[in-house]
Amino acid sequence: MNPIFAAAAEIQAACTAAHFEFCFIGGLAVQRWGEPRMTRDVDMTLLTGFGGEERIVEQLLDIFSGRLSDAKEFALRNRVLLLKATNGVPLDISLGAMPFEERTIERSSLFDLGGGTGLRTCSAEDLIVHKVFAGREKDWEDVRGIIARQSALNAPLIWTELLPLLELTGNTSAETRLRDLLGQA
Repeated sequence: MNPIFAAAAEIQAACTAAHFEFCFIGGLAVQRWGEPRMTRDVDMTLLTGFGGEERIVEQLLDIFSGRLSDAKEFALRNRVLLLKATNGVPLDISLGAMPFEERTIERSSLFDLGGGTGLRTCSAEDLIVHKVFAGREKDWEDVRGIIARQSALNAPLIWTELLPLLELTGNTSAETRLRDLLGQA
């Protein structure tokens, strides 16, 4: 099995056993919905809410190695737990608490890798929202790939989730850029 998929299956098994709510985002979800590209890590949103982070972080640090000597403190301060799978693949775990993150996890579904393995990834629409909000050039390349591969995107859902996030940042150019890309599809 691909090392990235193996690392994702490992963290998914730990989260499922602990009854945590989660889904994969980032490059792994791009493999499902967009133009496959090389990724070096596994990105996940793990629903912790506000106030439940410490217990969950400690549970995961009992299973996985932290990538920083102060991994727990870093996670509690920055809401990102940086772990390492047993095969060495980096695991970036976002500690989710916002309503959009909760809805993203609710809408997630299994990505069948074959051989009885499935990974819970966010929807194509939620992936676009994550990518546009992040706004790096590689994220925009991923958005173009998702739009090219997914002919039945739920554009109203994308706008319902994205516009309030962009309003927080005041980033009006991202809205214009996405409208142009969706208009070309």
